[in-house]
Amino acid sequence: MAKRTEPIKSNASDDTVDKLEGLGKTLLTEIEKEQSPSFEAPLRGRSNVLHNEKTGFLYLGDKKEKRFFLNVAQAKKFMQTVAVAAKCKKFKDENLHTSIRGLFYQLKFTLGEDIDEELFEEQTESNDLVEDLEVSLAVKREDLNLSTDRKGVVAGNMKIKDKFGGSETTIDCSKQGRSGWMIPSDVDNGMEILDVDADYVLVIEKDAMWQRLNEDQFWRKERCILITPKGQASRGCRRLIRKLADRKLPIYCFMDSDAWGWYIYWTIKTGSMNLAYLGGNIATPEAKFIGVSMSDLDTYEFLKKLTIRAKDVDIKRAEEMLTYPWIAKHPEWVKELKTVLEIKKKLEQDALQGPRLTFVGDYVREKISKKLFLP
Repeated sequence: MAKRTEPIKSNASDDTVDKLEGLGKTLLTEIEKEQSPSFEAPLRGRSNVLHNEKTGFLYLGDKKEKRFFLNVAQAKKFMQTVAVAAKCKKFKDENLHTSIRGLFYQLKFTLGEDIDEELFEEQTESNDLVEDLEVSLAVKREDLNLSTDRKGVVAGNMKIKDKFGGSETTIDCSKQGRSGWMIPSDVDNGMEILDVDADYVLVIEKDAMWQRLNEDQFWRKERCILITPKGQASRGCRRLIRKLADRKLPIYCFMDSDAWGWYIYWTIKTGSMNLAYLGGNIATPEAKFIGVSMSDLDTYEFLKKLTIRAKDVDIKRAEEMLTYPWIAKHPEWVKELKTVLEIKKKLEQDALQGPRLTFVGDYVREKISKKLFLP
């Protein structure tokens, strides 16, 4: 059980300001040449989302869209894109951070005293353009000094150096008590993993189950890092999991056997369609699904009494997942999903507390020691 201390180089862009300035200079050059200023970005629609068989994660294809200022249908969106880029450049220059909601209010101004029209009416408009900048400049939202709500909690033998707000703090994730360390939206810029002393990472869907194992000091007894995304994993949480996987730590996911548990797992493993442009930055193809799974009904007799009727959304999601090539290629997952469709039942990880509360730890240990997981 080796102690892993080697630092992993951050994927965060060190030249975000240069890229923003480069965009501005390109627009000026086009204007000087008496050309219509333009902005090009890869198409982010589902038709342009592909799966890389070799790497195991989703990515964007070659389809692109181009916007021109001297186009009546595109002029406003072009202006909005430039406005978003200019604000982000200002945030970088000031070394200040804000949320995507804060960005929206910074941009919400009128075009002039006599013009009753706003540059942005809804936040969804600016949100989409932030994603356009991410993909066209090959940067992450966090590199643009934009943050989102913190989501996800960690416990375990891991130390992190955090440079933020003009100060530097060392965070010891083994000394955060019952609350754990809350994962920020940006785990790259100004943040460095100093030391990880663990054999694997256990990602637990539900916060309540994380608290159950944290109370048992499971992370200390089993030399692991306990993470809960508290439902769907945020970008920051998925990025942290990716960074831990880069340290050669196995990633085991402990979820419900239902529509939400499956979705959470596969967004961690392959990435999601709407964030396909981030590719391998937030996807962890090495991740394994330790359960709960429908096959557990044959192994643990008591679980047969603790299943729940599958809802329409569970049935629909199972049918949909069987159509995804990156899932259908795994016979184990095909069998799992077809079992749900056949018996129309689902299973929650909480059911493992039926015999006794501490049985959950025994279950996880057995699954990992015997390698009883789905790919």
